[in-house]
Amino acid sequence: MLKIKEKQLSFYSVLYEKIPENHLLKRIDRAVDFSFIIELLADSYCKDFGRPAKEPEMMMKLNMLEYLYGFSDERVIEESTYNLAFLWFLGLNPEDKLPNPSLLAKFRTQRMKDTTLDDVMSEIVRQCVEKGIIKGTDLSIDSTHISANCKKQVPERIMKHLAKRIFKGLEKDCRGVPDSIDTQIPEYKEIEDPQESKATMRAYLEGLMDQAEAYAGDHTSAVLEECREILSDEKFILQKGLRSLADKDARVGSKSQTDRFFGYKTEYTMTAEERIITAMDVHSGEYVDGKEFGPLLRRTADAGVTVHGMLGDKAYFRPDILKKLEEQKIKGYIPVSASVYKVDEQLYSYNKDSDQWFCFMGNYTVSKKKRTRLKNGREYRLLVYLFSKQQCANCPHRATCIGKTKSTAKKLEVSESVPLFFEKSKEQQTEEFKEHYKKRASHEWKNAEMKCLHGLARARGWGLRSVAFQAKLTGIAVNLKRIAALTGAFSAPFWDHFEIFPLAVA
Repeated sequence: MLKIKEKQLSFYSVLYEKIPENHLLKRIDRAVDFSFIIELLADSYCKDFGRPAKEPEMMMKLNMLEYLYGFSDERVIEESTYNLAFLWFLGLNPEDKLPNPSLLAKFRTQRMKDTTLDDVMSEIVRQCVEKGIIKGTDLSIDSTHISANCKKQVPERIMKHLAKRIFKGLEKDCRGVPDSIDTQIPEYKEIEDPQESKATMRAYLEGLMDQAEAYAGDHTSAVLEECREILSDEKFILQKGLRSLADKDARVGSKSQTDRFFGYKTEYTMTAEERIITAMDVHSGEYVDGKEFGPLLRRTADAGVTVHGMLGDKAYFRPDILKKLEEQKIKGYIPVSASVYKVDEQLYSYNKDSDQWFCFMGNYTVSKKKRTRLKNGREYRLLVYLFSKQQCANCPHRATCIGKTKSTAKKLEVSESVPLFFEKSKEQQTEEFKEHYKKRASHEWKNAEMKCLHGLARARGWGLRSVAFQAKLTGIAVNLKRIAALTGAFSAPFWDHFEIFPLAVA
């Protein structure tokens, strides 16, 4: 039952006078009115029946404190027990009891949905616009990676774990593994040929699934369904899809041509002048920058931010993004990328960090050559990207992709120069463009702040939903710090704007 009562009426509340006026939490409280959280989460509570619930505003603030200071659920409750500033920020009396740490996880999973955090961020941004904290009209967009909270595994190891799960399911359903079930899992590590190793493990697992089908109860059936789902993915055996049973949403992505990571990508928009995040989304590691550009821009506009200029790196120099900016009369400050046109984006995507093309099966180019072509007396410059022979040889779509050519691997030719590129190149040589584009550097500062000071370099939990909560709460936390700095510039000491908090507890 949702019940709101007046707070801080205790005699002991006089202790709060010890908190200095320029304290970070007091500056945040003066700048942002958090009462909107009660109405935002009201539908997730019963208003008339049940035991009185912990106030949603207090629970949300506990989560904010957790990410502001890099605490775990247990640590934030412990710190709030004796920290007067925390108790004052939460709206509690000094003698009030705090909730059990387990309620914080319950609050996130049952009361808050992923969209709720988007609404919280948007409302905070809207208040900043109303109060004149956000004055700039340039928006910056970029993405950064988050490492998964587990290691990636080869398909053979995953299939071995699936086989063991089938055994456990049979033990629960049949009180033991039937004698007719083959429990001798092949020693795949002793097989030198990787392709033979994968084929051996797959053949064993499929045979085991057929044997277990006759004895399957509820537990075994659930495991068998999981096995079918994993094996049906063409990318699995090629090591382009699922790489961990602990975190099924994490994927391998590219930071550069030689540097890969296993985890997630978070993409967000930020005001270039005030450096306040306006919208944020989280995706699996293979996400290509700019795919969700439209929703991010829309949520920014819904928060009341007027956008006149958009800053981004080469990854955002794409037809769909440029067209959307033109439709909304937003000037784009995006460097020309000569590798994004005249290519079917349903089949291929481009990673600007590694200068590589990726096909829809997850294969990637390993080399690049320049060539020229004469057509109608005119010379055209092309870039020829070559995919790996080994990758293409094992691809199930090889015949369709390469056709009847004698090539052993796919070659992708893209134009290096088109009229639009020429126009954009000339525009980007102007001083006006160069001055505006300098603002985009602030995005790198924000990435470093979230990853180094607030633990966003590595996921706390498993799964896309968990990482989305972590990233968006981190975004809200750094926004609150930035708002406090902008509104308290003349009342707080200089060093107070550069508080360094401990890393998050895993």
